[in-house]
Amino acid sequence: MPVCFPEKSPLRLIKKLLRLKLSEDRHLGNQLLAVWRKTRTVSINLQRFRNTPLIKEPFHYLIVPGFMNPDACAAINADYPKITHPGSFPVGEHQYGPSFGEFLNELRGPEMRAAFEEKFGIDLSGRPTMITVRGRCGPKDGHIHTDSKTKIITVLIYMNPAWEESGGRLRLLRSDNLDDVIVEVPPVEGTLLAFLRSDNSYHGHKLFIGDRRVIQFNWVTTQSVVDRETRRHRFSAWTKKLTGAFRS
Repeated sequence: MPVCFPEKSPLRLIKKLLRLKLSEDRHLGNQLLAVWRKTRTVSINLQRFRNTPLIKEPFHYLIVPGFMNPDACAAINADYPKITHPGSFPVGEHQYGPSFGEFLNELRGPEMRAAFEEKFGIDLSGRPTMITVRGRCGPKDGHIHTDSKTKIITVLIYMNPAWEESGGRLRLLRSDNLDDVIVEVPPVEGTLLAFLRSDNSYHGHKLFIGDRRVIQFNWVTTQSVVDRETRRHRFSAWTKKLTGAFRS
């Protein structure tokens, strides 16, 4: 069973205390909640996102180095799901620690949605979100595609401390030719790449085999998409694990 973060984590205990105090003394509870909000570590830098211009040709995209606050990256990486096989996995299928869990809450929060709505000029209210994670690249990864029509916006957040390899760098493309490059993005820790899905939002990368951490966050058209994709990713992940077990 997936475990998001331990029940006895400091953050959980603080939140329980706040709720208890709020029920006993509303004024004191509000004061404690305000202090917690001021002192908690914020993982993402939405102001940097807002200040980054949106590129509109040949499709809408932007790249934000330093989207993740450096002070938060080490804790999030320490709490990152332990993924030993190539493939894209629903985040709920793996265990992760409290810092990673808080980071996911920020991604799903209203401030994140509002910033993307303003940047891309699109209404995302009522649109479900879907999060998958990767920990390793395999020989079948990196093929050119545009993403499915059920995805509205794709957000990729990289969590690799450094990247010297020529492979594994995502390329945004003008066509379905890997050499027809608009821009190439090293998957360096804290970098965000986001694009509005379209029929020409081509992307892919050169072959790389090894550790490569990336979080994919999507707004999608309907909840049925989330349910279907979760089942598909779950089955794909299961078959890859089974194949790996037989090979070993």
